[in-house]
Amino acid sequence: MDNTKAVAAFVAAHGRPTRAVVENIGRAGARVVLVGPDGTMGDVVVADVEAGAALIERVDGVQAAEWDRETVAGARIGSAHRKKMAARARG
Repeated sequence: MDNTKAVAAFVAAHGRPTRAVVENIGRAGARVVLVGPDGTMGDVVVADVEAGAALIERVDGVQAAEWDRETVAGARIGSAHRKKMAARARG
């Protein structure tokens, strides 16, 4: 599935507006983190930050966002994800 279809499917499953934060991840490109109004998170990886911004523009129901208070508060992170991240931090 291409990124446009994947993001459109996320919006269809989790609602509008879906917030999208583009993060540079170095040589690998950029990560577009999606936060649905139901709190569900998802992501896709694109070639670069500009491709991420263009992707957000292409998909109806997606709005560009930053990791501001509203976006962070809207993300629902489950206990399984928290445990997984804690295990990585302990190394």
